Amino acid sequence: MRFRIVLALCCLGLPVFVLNSALPREPQQPPPGKQIAKDAGTVDFAKDVVPLIEKYCSSCHSGPKSKANLDLSKFKTFEDANKNKQVWGKVAHNLRVGEMPPAGKPRPPLEQIEQITRWMDDTILAVDCTKQRDPGRVTIRRLNRNEYNNTIRDLVGVNFKPAEDFPVDDSGYGFDNIGDVLSMSPLLMEKYLAASEKIVDGVFKSADLKKRIITGKVPAPKATAKEKEAAFKAIMKPFMERAYRRPVLQDEIDRTVRFLTLAEKSGENFEKGVQLGVQATLCSPYFLFRFEKDFKIQGAKTTQPISQYELASRLSYFLWTSMPDEELFKLAAQNKLNDKATLEAQVKRMLKDPKGQALTEHFAGQWLQLRLVHQLSPDPKLFPNFDPKLRDAMVKETELFFDHIVKENRSIMEFLDADWTFVNERLAKHYGMTGIKGDQFQKVKLTGNQRIGVLTHASILSVSSNPTRTSLVKRGKWILDNILNTPPPPPVADAGELSEDEKDISAAPLRQRVELHRANPVCASCHQRMDPLGFGFENYDAIGAWRTKDGKFDIDASGELPNGQKFNGAKELIMVLKARDADFRRCLVEKLLTYGLGRGIEYYDKCAMDEICAEMIRNGDRFETLVLAIVASDPFQMKRGRP
Repeated sequence: MRFRIVLALCCLGLPVFVLNSALPREPQQPPPGKQIAKDAGTVDFAKDVVPLIEKYCSSCHSGPKSKANLDLSKFKTFEDANKNKQVWGKVAHNLRVGEMPPAGKPRPPLEQIEQITRWMDDTILAVDCTKQRDPGRVTIRRLNRNEYNNTIRDLVGVNFKPAEDFPVDDSGYGFDNIGDVLSMSPLLMEKYLAASEKIVDGVFKSADLKKRIITGKVPAPKATAKEKEAAFKAIMKPFMERAYRRPVLQDEIDRTVRFLTLAEKSGENFEKGVQLGVQATLCSPYFLFRFEKDFKIQGAKTTQPISQYELASRLSYFLWTSMPDEELFKLAAQNKLNDKATLEAQVKRMLKDPKGQALTEHFAGQWLQLRLVHQLSPDPKLFPNFDPKLRDAMVKETELFFDHIVKENRSIMEFLDADWTFVNERLAKHYGMTGIKGDQFQKVKLTGNQRIGVLTHASILSVSSNPTRTSLVKRGKWILDNILNTPPPPPVADAGELSEDEKDISAAPLRQRVELHRANPVCASCHQRMDPLGFGFENYDAIGAWRTKDGKFDIDASGELPNGQKFNGAKELIMVLKARDADFRRCLVEKLLTYGLGRGIEYYDKCAMDEICAEMIRNGDRFETLVLAIVASDPFQMKRGRP
């Protein structure tokens, strides 16, 4: 316990940096021309936007005590707003996703929100891609639980997950690797200290693992203090450089000698000093956080490339959810990693490496919400065939599907229209397929109209259902969120719930009951976007099995979208969605770029997004092209300076 207390004081005495990315930005000039949005008609800021703010926002965001220190009442003209692009980027985002006004407060009509946000995109938030760009800044990021587990695995070789009992990481923008939400609590620091003890004990009980750390010669017990100190530093330096993911300063190495001194004063041997040094390294902010070197703006130069080691870390945590390997470290040391051909070769190598499975597990697991499948509890009386083996098979199918698109460099459009999937006997039986035996998954060709692409996977259909029935709203919302990237606002406070009374259920089919529910004008504007999408998947029950009846009622899987497009059944609807390839492409680009950067997408990322999408079109929408274009982009390779 004494060592642990001293260790905590030593570790926490290291420099700690302010974790803050809300930095001022250089104001940009308004785009030439009038305040006319391409698809929104003419909008006058004083006549159209200011009254909306006064009616829906001023109760919280006006005056010196405004919530979130955001006073919108001071913006009276377009010129005022245009000087504060960052503020209006947040306003547009919060309006678009329905975070503001908050639940329980009056909301503008959906049509008005869409008109105003489109106008903002085309005026205040417009970016001139021919001028110097803002690559943004990423908050100093704590390793999340998965990153911590994988980094410990690759750093010291232990085969357990020390972060298993850490507090659950918060999520932002749909992912748990977003720097702004990865806070550090006293409880979590205590967990890190306890984990470091467990890790070091495991390492030093294994001769093989110990050799990974004690790479130099251990001094004899009678060696001089100077000899012991030199040997100690020779051991700690390479370990610290791998742990900190960069070269270490001499002062950082010199400071670790205190742990050797501490061990010797307590009557312990040289190896105990190394253990304390390793444990302190694992509790250091430089290990627990991903730092990127800061710099000051000089004149007009507001951006610069991140360092080679920082690029290596961005790559490895993007594709592997772990630290760089020896090859990435070597290339960074040689200043070769930002060479285009070298970087492309590394991306291709990393995607095919077994550690590339992390992209499937952690990106696809959150984008497609596969993690939620493990929390499902369908009503056992209504769905007696659902069991843990089926649940696991559902997730495995979608993971193998995603991994196949990545490893085989297939088109991202196959997420929508693939005529193949992976099943084992348990899942094949659930799908009504014959001839599949055993627990081993195999790739199968899909025929007929029942299955096509990822949207007809049981995992997706189950996670967007209720425990007792399908949910037109949840399935429609899932598509708007994850395929079209046009999330609807949250339901209004008085929206009410669909009746689950048995008499009501037996009196009319779900479709008819939902249509009655959305007759409320307050709900209609959102439901007319979500419900038709849900109608198209009504042939699948709440655990993704095919059906032609819902109870005693025949299934009607036809629908009409707000733009007048009609369809009948999932396959026709998916073809309609595929025709909106630009929307799906941009959706996936934004999701993967958000995940890769560890921050939300801002208005100034538009140029990079446009270029990534264009590159994908030129190369047949291949997944590898998507990753390469993200890695080559300014937001991934550059950063804005601190004023």
